Amino acid sequence: MMKLSARNQIAGTIKTVKPGATTTHVTIEVSPAVTITSSITNEAAEELGLKPGMKATAVIKASDVMVGV
Repeated sequence: MMKLSARNQIAGTIKTVKPGATTTHVTIEVSPAVTITSSITNEAAEELGLKPGMKATAVIKASDVMVGV
């Protein structure tokens, strides 16, 4: 298992992988009521071989998280 310095690591299962013109949107189900969607490069998605049903971890860099109300 790879070790990362980021402390915000949330494990789940990939539900959808939707490639676009330059980025791929990846939805990870954390629980039946919670999903996280990430936008990554198409190249990264291909290199990782992302497919629905795979186990994956969302790694969130705290300095890049925004909160709105």
